Amino acid sequence: MSMRQVMMGFFLTTALIATHASAQWELNDSGSTINFISVKNSTIAEMHSFPSLVGYIGEEGHVQVTVNLDSVETLIPIRNERMRAMLFNTAEFPAANVSARLDPAVLAEAALGGTVSTEVPVSLSLHGVEQKVIVPLLVFSDSGNLRVVSARPVLLRAGDFGLVAGVEALRNVAGLAAISTAVPVTINLQFQRVK
Repeated sequence: MSMRQVMMGFFLTTALIATHASAQWELNDSGSTINFISVKNSTIAEMHSFPSLVGYIGEEGHVQVTVNLDSVETLIPIRNERMRAMLFNTAEFPAANVSARLDPAVLAEAALGGTVSTEVPVSLSLHGVEQKVIVPLLVFSDSGNLRVVSARPVLLRAGDFGLVAGVEALRNVAGLAAISTAVPVTINLQFQRVK
């Protein structure tokens, strides 16, 4: 295990401990994922994911999710490493941070078994840049847990986060004609009530 992995593990654990006291719902890492699709040479689409997440929903519906960018999974080990080093630069920017607020009425209705459709302003901090994004969500109960999923993909643009040079570096090293700089992202998050 590298020093970077040790530090990232420490960072994620500390973040979880620091927020646990005020959390009403805690993210279930094994039941959650964030997915994104890359398109190369204009016609080839591939699904990738970030399976390592830490987060919570706190009092008044405040949401925090930290994405471990080193966990990027493309099903091709060399591509995983290239994305870490050339695109996300995880040595300097190991995590992406998401913060938002869900209306407590939405949480209450979902906890009672309802399914609520809502659009939520989300603050996304990635690669040293923070942007506001409107995310359409479905919130519903899932066997006593709370499920928060994207109602449709959210389109993120590499240029908004200073990632165009990284995309170009990946294109060059892979010998591709093109890689799209607009990326559809979906979320599927499961939260467990804190006892």
